[in-house]
Amino acid sequence: MSGPEVAKTPGGGAPGKEGKDPVANGHMGEGGDANPFAEYMWMENEEEYNRQVEEELQEQEFLERCFQEMLEEEDQEWFIPSRDLNNQGVSQLQQQLNGLSVNDNQHNLEEVARKSVLNPEAKEFVPGKKY
Repeated sequence: MSGPEVAKTPGGGAPGKEGKDPVANGHMGEGGDANPFAEYMWMENEEEYNRQVEEELQEQEFLERCFQEMLEEEDQEWFIPSRDLNNQGVSQLQQQLNGLSVNDNQHNLEEVARKSVLNPEAKEFVPGKKY
């Protein structure tokens, strides 16, 4: 190897730098003073990592259960006729609604106006306007 080929090798061909460049995992390459188990050092805290992940999963499960219980309580508090009334209650309610009517005749309006104690000469009320 000479010239450009030497420059392409790890360490750039400089003496004493062969194999000392950081490799893809961020650790120094093979060398006398480098830890040969450096790429496995993450396993040192594997139990702590597993415990942390397990706690996070338990917390997530707890939150999901709480949310589900909240939804169930909310459903129980709401009045839903199809669920909360039996068929007889629904038919009774329907009969009561059918019996309701709105009177919109002129006679009733005239009677209300005649019994009124309001001043017919008063100015129209406009909110926010001072008189």
